[in-house]
Amino acid sequence: MNSYVGKQITLFQFISIISGSQVSVAVLNLPRKLSEAADTDGWIALIIGWALSLIAGLAIVGVMKYYPNGTLFDLLSEYMGRWAGVLAAMLFALYFFYLMYDGLVRTILVTKTWLLPTTQSFVLMSLLLIPAYSIVRHGIRNVARYAELIIWISLWIPFVYIYTLKHAHWVYLLPLLKEGWLPILTAVKATIYPMLGMVSIFILYPHLKYKEYATKGIVIANSITMLLYLFVTIICYVYFSPEESHLFNDPVISVLKSIEFKFIERIEVPFISFYLFIFSLIWIPMMYLLTYCIAWIFKRESIGIPLRLLIILLAVGTFFYFPTYNINNFLVRQLFWVGLILEYIFPVCLLCYLWLSKFWKEERSSL
Repeated sequence: MNSYVGKQITLFQFISIISGSQVSVAVLNLPRKLSEAADTDGWIALIIGWALSLIAGLAIVGVMKYYPNGTLFDLLSEYMGRWAGVLAAMLFALYFFYLMYDGLVRTILVTKTWLLPTTQSFVLMSLLLIPAYSIVRHGIRNVARYAELIIWISLWIPFVYIYTLKHAHWVYLLPLLKEGWLPILTAVKATIYPMLGMVSIFILYPHLKYKEYATKGIVIANSITMLLYLFVTIICYVYFSPEESHLFNDPVISVLKSIEFKFIERIEVPFISFYLFIFSLIWIPMMYLLTYCIAWIFKRESIGIPLRLLIILLAVGTFFYFPTYNINNFLVRQLFWVGLILEYIFPVCLLCYLWLSKFWKEERSSL
């Protein structure tokens, strides 16, 4: 699994995968969660959350610089033995499955709520898995090209939200720091889950064509994510009153009801249909990363068999059981803690370990 010839991705594709996996389904209810913790000052927490996410992302890039021609699992195998690499691959495979499944479940729940309420969940799951399989089975370059395409064709969406500002009341944002810094610091917790996805760098790094730009890439990707979140959060805050901002489950969708056209009654319906492409930026890359982990464990170059088994498992499993909104919210709360450990704490600790290891070796060699 050490050959990356012909599997390289560009810097923009690198940015598209990271930022796309972060935004995806997490953007829908983020304004509500921030409002519940800090009222209309919740947007300030996004800036703090961005800074923390950026530090974690830079730590991941710093780790990968110690082994630029391999993934995290190759690095751990080199420094600690293959058992460490296999253990990490198993752990991250479970984490990528968690992220992928959460994205699929949330997408299906939103689709059933707004578009197809009578369609069975396993039918929707099957319809989502078919194109995902077609993209993922061709490898990381296809996944990267898909993410890049979705970013380009989604550039018109912010202009639509700007149109809703004709109903804005900017006074809703005042006064700043209504209840001090404590509610804002509490709201930072709500920014952790929407910023998850940086851990994909551990596998994407050796595929990056120009690795010297990885640091620039993570800064740009996290900044794009933060600006998008800040944009939609402020729009929701100035459109809804402070009392209303936490009453809508998905305010990013509800705000679209202010847009009216004579030829369409519910403008949010075509928008949600298009959002499915954006939502897919979480489960399609994570599906590849998951199957890569499994293939690495068994020393296989191809992800074909793990991918087909995963597709069958998801389709059959959904036929017998599918989570409700409450169960999904519980999974999200658990994902917060897992993501906090794997994406924020683990990279910093590993970077410190690698730095100390290198320092000790240099000290011994100098004696």
